[in-house]
Amino acid sequence: MNRPRPLVPHRYVAIGGRGPEDVVADSRGRVLTGVEDGRILRLDGLADPGPVRVRVLAETGGRPLGLDLLTDETLLVCDAERGLLRVDLTDGTVRILADSVAGERLRFASNAVALSDGSVCFTVSSRRYPLQHWIGDLAEHTGTGRLLRLAPGADTPEVLLDGLQFANGLAPSADESFLVVAETGACRLTRYWLTGPTAGRAEPFVEHLPGMPDNLWRGTPDGPLWVALAGPRVPPLDLLHRSTPAVRRAAARVAVRAPFRPTGTIGVLAVDDTGAIRHHLARRHSRFRMVTSVCEAAGHLVLGSLWERGIALCEPPATT
Repeated sequence: MNRPRPLVPHRYVAIGGRGPEDVVADSRGRVLTGVEDGRILRLDGLADPGPVRVRVLAETGGRPLGLDLLTDETLLVCDAERGLLRVDLTDGTVRILADSVAGERLRFASNAVALSDGSVCFTVSSRRYPLQHWIGDLAEHTGTGRLLRLAPGADTPEVLLDGLQFANGLAPSADESFLVVAETGACRLTRYWLTGPTAGRAEPFVEHLPGMPDNLWRGTPDGPLWVALAGPRVPPLDLLHRSTPAVRRAAARVAVRAPFRPTGTIGVLAVDDTGAIRHHLARRHSRFRMVTSVCEAAGHLVLGSLWERGIALCEPPATT
């Protein structure tokens, strides 16, 4: 992988809430995000020199994570406590689309995408650990992440793929022939084929990433797939993953009780549908930490974070 280019910050925007874990842009250059207390926020005026306008559009009653805009008025939300939700942004109405699979409660729904056939695919990061103990899953390396699909009109999702290492970000290819799933615990992107002779099969898409991939975002079908790197690779963690299950479980018990502070190394990638990395932007000693999402809006790269109380606006990569 080529040497990364600098990730240049322009502005920090406080939003009145902690943990804007995912950020997505609408057709008017506004950014939507969900925060720790369950609110869905819309940020307007990112290109203006004055204060950014923050509006509360809805409250999920749980902890919103991954978002997918169906239209400027309708939003899919993966809520870590309530499951897969559909939110009407005009009146704040929240509807539960799925909160269990095969009789098992959805503990940690993470990211969702709507496909053109009307189905919704989404990830579950862990079947063993809740959001507040996410670090335990990374330490234990449970491989209990899932990719699920809710068919049009269905009451319960089906399991497309099991055994994922902390399944996280999710995005379709431009032609919807496959899905890309971020496996945070394995530092890789995995491809799941939806059509063609290999439909229903999974394979590595981009391996040996320089960090732990989190949310994925694609603004337009012909645009790149943006990948947020929530943290750099940690060699001791890689070593731990090769140890016995008993050792990993013991490490997880320690990890969920230990104080956590994210590293100051942050980064984002842009990947095309062949798996080629088109951009790699990184910054060391960043004051904005734990980048869990990235999108393009109002002439900026917009960074979200599970840790921060705001978003960061950064310089986009030069076009070639």
